[in-house]
Amino acid sequence: MRTFANRWRRRLWHAVFFRILFGERSAGVDLPGTRISPSTVIEHEDRLHLADDVFIGHFNYIEASAGVRIGRGTQVTNFVSIVSHSTHRAVRVAAGLSGAALEDAVIRAPIAIGERCFIGPHSTIEAGTVLGHGTLVASHSRVRGQFADFAVLAGSPAGVVGDTREADARWLQAHPALQADYQRWLALHAGEGGA
Repeated sequence: MRTFANRWRRRLWHAVFFRILFGERSAGVDLPGTRISPSTVIEHEDRLHLADDVFIGHFNYIEASAGVRIGRGTQVTNFVSIVSHSTHRAVRVAAGLSGAALEDAVIRAPIAIGERCFIGPHSTIEAGTVLGHGTLVASHSRVRGQFADFAVLAGSPAGVVGDTREADARWLQAHPALQADYQRWLALHAGEGGA
C-alpha cells in the first residue's frame, strides 16, 4: 500500500510543481533526508530498499524485481538505469528459437550499492552488481560485477580506473577541519569488502 501512496504522491507533485521533496519511506522506515525526483520511474518499489540521505535525480529508471539496495548518502544523478533483471538473452535464444522457457534464460540478481556512492549521469547498473562504499561511477558507464570500496569506475563495460580516497586526500588537505570525520567514516567500513 505504501508503494502505491509513494508513487501517486510523486506523480501528483510532478504534475503540479515538478519539484523534488524531502522525505520518503522504504521498508516501513521513514527517511526524512531521502529525495527522489518525481520523474524517476520505479518498478517493484516494494523491493527497493533505501537508506536515509539518498538522492535520486531526474529521469532515472529503477527496476527492482530481484531487489535493489542503496546505501546511506548515495547520489544517483540523472538518466541512470538500475536494472535487476535482463531479458536480452531470453529474446534471442529462448522461447522463440529453442522452445526453452523464457524465465530460464532471464538474468535476474539483486543489486547492492554501498554508502556514499556517486552514480554519474547516463550510467547503467546491471543485475547482480555490488558497489562497495564510496564508489564513484563515471558518466556513461555500464557497470556489471562486484567492486571493492572506494573504486572509481569508468567505461562500457566499466572497470576500475582509480580510488576515491586519493582524490579525497587531496581535497581534504585544503579542508582539514573535515579530516577527522572522514577518517571515522573510513574506519567504520575498513575491511568490509563491499556493500
